[in-house]
Amino acid sequence: MKINPSKSKAIRLTRARVKDPLNYTLMGTLIPEASSCKYLEIILRSYLSWADQVNCTVKKAWKALHFTMRILKKDNINTKSLAYMSLVRPTLEYGAACWDPYMEGQISALDRVQKKAV
Repeated sequence: MKINPSKSKAIRLTRARVKDPLNYTLMGTLIPEASSCKYLEIILRSYLSWADQVNCTVKKAWKALHFTMRILKKDNINTKSLAYMSLVRPTLEYGAACWDPYMEGQISALDRVQKKAV
């Protein structure tokens, strides 16, 4: 497997204030430094904040919830529950073991989606 240097990013994961430039090269190509990147659909920020990940997750979950509500207006509760458990819930839980929210605003944003589904 070959690594494409033009699709690569160098990211520094630290809260330190020292910002020495990262000079990584791959196959003679300088890899650009970035403050954030997506890896397996999880947003990593250089200063170790999960706010972007939570906001993106909430946005995806709202889209999935509104889709299911629009499609299943008159279906029974079992069908709606199954749609929620298979479309919305996995979106909310994906990768939660690593980005588990601890701030009240992030927790309440995630809970609002679940309360709306109930």
